[in-house]
Amino acid sequence: MKDMYDVVVIGGGAAGLSGALMLGRSRRSVLVVDAGEPRNAPAEGVHGLLALDGMPPAELLERGRDEIRGYGVDVVQGVVDAVTGTEGDFVVALSDGRTVGARRLLVATGLVDDLPAVEGLRERWGRDVVHCPYCHGWEVRDQAMGVLATGPMTSHQALGFRQLSDDVTVFLNDQPELPAEQAEQLAARGITLVPGAVTAVEVEDDRIVGVRLADGTVVPRQVVVVGARMTARVDFLAPIGIKPAEHPTGMGTHVACDSDGRTEVPGVWIAGNASDLSAQVGAAATAGALAGAQINADLIEEEAGAAVAAAR
Repeated sequence: MKDMYDVVVIGGGAAGLSGALMLGRSRRSVLVVDAGEPRNAPAEGVHGLLALDGMPPAELLERGRDEIRGYGVDVVQGVVDAVTGTEGDFVVALSDGRTVGARRLLVATGLVDDLPAVEGLRERWGRDVVHCPYCHGWEVRDQAMGVLATGPMTSHQALGFRQLSDDVTVFLNDQPELPAEQAEQLAARGITLVPGAVTAVEVEDDRIVGVRLADGTVVPRQVVVVGARMTARVDFLAPIGIKPAEHPTGMGTHVACDSDGRTEVPGVWIAGNASDLSAQVGAAATAGALAGAQINADLIEEEAGAAVAAAR
């Protein structure tokens, strides 16, 4: 690690690596700080990514790190505790005591999925407990699915997975009743509503076989769909005035930015799931690449202005 970089990228997932790739190819000095905790680590493969569909997440990231190192980008493993300073002179403090300076920042730390307190749910996450029909739907198609109600997107999730299976049940899990229009849509699509609290997923031979209710009833299911609450991992930005806000969908928290990834704090861009809760790997990578290009353009403008001032 050098003492100062043009850009420090915080987060080594698809968004952060793509941003670093654009900046490295522009001959910027770049450091990527990677905590090594990718959100999609439990999944067997990345899906919906053209020409790379099904690639294991760890392999995709390793290939990305190799690519950016070829353009002179430094990559270190570490956790960022805090960011201080202002545009042109940010200080990034890591949990192991190291610090590094940056003219600009690209934040791509993603989010954490907060799952309901249902026994067995976390252990099956990314396997036969899933959340997105586009990320996992094809792999669990035609199986008996149970959608665990967790919030306002329950009906949307159920209808999405109904496209992939004729056997979909929604477990209300003591959530408020669905609006009449949504309940009518689900009924028209043959989706059953089951009242009562859910206490556990039943597993046999390393596969889900059912969903257990508080009264002891076990409803046979092969797949459980859950809409986790998503929390942006950006607490380290609080010293410079960036705090997560509730997302309009009610799905969790995020950091607002413009279409280029620019935040309200000068010199700080954000990309990936920390700002866009629904972004898949391809969309996160695109956002990171766009933010990287915009950061480079911003630095070019600053440097051109300084050159003109010096020439005068």
